[in-house]
Amino acid sequence: MSSGKPLHVTRQASDVEGHTSNVKPPLVVIVGPTAVGKTEISLQLAERLGGEIVSADSRLFYRGMDIGTAKPTLEERLRIPHHLIDVSNPDETWSLAVFQQAAAAAIADIQRRGKTPFLVGGTGQYVHAVTHGWSPPAALPDAALRKVLEELAKSRGNDWLHQRLALLDPPAAQAIDPRNLRRTVRALEVVFSTGRRFSDQRGQGESPYRLLTIGLIRPRPVLYARVDARIEAMFAAGLLDEVRRLQGKGYSPDLPTMSAIGYRECALVLRGELSLEDAKVQMRKQTRTFVRRQANWFKREDAEIHWFEAGEVKLEEMEKGISDFIEMTSEAGRL
Repeated sequence: MSSGKPLHVTRQASDVEGHTSNVKPPLVVIVGPTAVGKTEISLQLAERLGGEIVSADSRLFYRGMDIGTAKPTLEERLRIPHHLIDVSNPDETWSLAVFQQAAAAAIADIQRRGKTPFLVGGTGQYVHAVTHGWSPPAALPDAALRKVLEELAKSRGNDWLHQRLALLDPPAAQAIDPRNLRRTVRALEVVFSTGRRFSDQRGQGESPYRLLTIGLIRPRPVLYARVDARIEAMFAAGLLDEVRRLQGKGYSPDLPTMSAIGYRECALVLRGELSLEDAKVQMRKQTRTFVRRQANWFKREDAEIHWFEAGEVKLEEMEKGISDFIEMTSEAGRL
C-alpha cells in the first residue's frame, strides 16, 4: 500500500494550450535506500510498461565489482535492458559530469525508440544531477593539487581530510561519505582551484524532464535485517574471491572504487588484518550509516515523491499511475 498519498498524477501548466512547446519528455524515477527492493520492483514495472532501466547507482559502473555491489544479475539484465552498468574498469573512475552526460544520452535513446526510461538508484547526488538539471563544477582537474591531497589522506587519514572539507564547505562534507576519498578530494580540488565552495557550484537548473518519482521504504528494523541478510549472502556467493580476483588483475585496494563498502573490509581480511566476523560487523555499521545518508537525499516529506512501503507494494496501482503519467504527457505533446 502507498504511504503518504496515492500515486496520482495531474496535468502541469505546460500541458495547456499555448504551452505545448514546453512539454518535456517523461522520466520515471525509482529511489530508495540500499536493500529496500528497488531492483525487483523496477524490473516488474519495466516489464509491464515496456521500459528500460538506467542505473543511477555509482557502485554499478565498474566491471568485476558484482557481488559486493549487489549488481543486477545477468538473468535480470536479460529480462530488461539496463544502461550504465559495467561501463568502466575499477581504475577508471567516473565523474558526476561524465555520468550526467551518459545518463542523458541513454534516456534520450530509450525515448527515441518509443520505450519508457526508468532511472533507478539510491545515490542521491547522481539522481539529482539528472533530475534537477545540475551543472557540475567547471573546474578542470588539477593533477598536482590532487596528488597533494591524496598524499595528505594517505599520511593523516581519509577522516582527517574529510574534516578539512567540513571546515571549508560543511554542506559538501555532509553530502559526501568520509570513506569516499575520490569525492572528498574532488570537492577540495574545486574549492582550492576556484575559491568557491563545491556545494555552491553544482548549479541547479530546471529539470529537462517531466518527472514521476516513486520512493520505496521499509521500517528501519526490517531494512537493517535485509542489509544483514544481504551481507551474509554476499560472502556465501564468494565476495572474498571477487576481491581476490580484482587484486589479481592489478586493482589496488587503495583505488577510490575499492573503498566501497565490503571491498575495503575484504582487502583487510585477505591481508590478515581483520577477521571475517569483524569485517561483517564493519560492513553492517557502514551500511547503516550509508542508509541514513541516503535518507537525507530522499525525504519522506518531499511532496514530489510518491512513497510506497516496499513490502506491501501493489504493482497494479503503480502501473496505472505510471501509465496515466505517460499518457497525459503524450496527450500534452499532441495538443
